[in-house]
Amino acid sequence: MEHEISSFEDFKALEGHEVGVSDWFEVTQQQIDRFADLTGDFQWIHVDVERAKRDLPGGKTIAHGYLVLSLTPTMTADFLNFTNLERAINYGVNKVRFMNMVPVGCKIRARSTVKQIRKRSDAVQVIGQTTVEIEGEAKPACVIETVSFFYFKLS
Repeated sequence: MEHEISSFEDFKALEGHEVGVSDWFEVTQQQIDRFADLTGDFQWIHVDVERAKRDLPGGKTIAHGYLVLSLTPTMTADFLNFTNLERAINYGVNKVRFMNMVPVGCKIRARSTVKQIRKRSDAVQVIGQTTVEIEGEAKPACVIETVSFFYFKLS
């Protein structure tokens, strides 16, 4: 579902449309543990496999919400193919909602939509929405509204 983008007009044509759905991505305990090491978040629900077996619904550890959030750029990287791009800047996140737990061993995928396109000086401002789905679950793991700026080379 890759879209070729080389200008404001190319982006504008995608406004209001879904731009991609990623492949399924398995969440492993090793990823969770490495994320805990990097962030210092060792809450037992993420890293204590034995306690999770006893005390969590489903008996499995769950991924950090911010780990799931941080995986979205990897899952969405192939949705758009840029030509003539000078640079892209992640401006921030308007809204993030963690709506469902992501148990270890499950698979997640990203589904992205371009919500709004605006010209901002010499940049294209893109407001996008990405929903991270959990295989076999009706309720998503999270919904993220992002703001990015794209600068194209002047001809």
